[in-house]
Amino acid sequence: MKEKTSVTLSTEVLTGIDRMAGSKQSRSAFIEGVLRQYLRERERAQRDARDIGLINRHAKRLNRDAEDGLEDQAPKEW
Repeated sequence: MKEKTSVTLSTEVLTGIDRMAGSKQSRSAFIEGVLRQYLRERERAQRDARDIGLINRHAKRLNRDAEDGLEDQAPKEW
């Protein structure tokens, strides 16, 4: 479902939108597409930041586990 809203934009921004959207896409469709992409990128950035936080909080254990796994795979020197 779509809802109508009103947004005030500068002439320069509207000119840029018209140039980028071309004649095949309405201003509304162009702006909606740009905002959808922006929201997806922001969600991804937030998810990545949470993941990095988790990794950093558990880095010592994760590194130790990785080293243990590599030691198990490496040939033993006699």
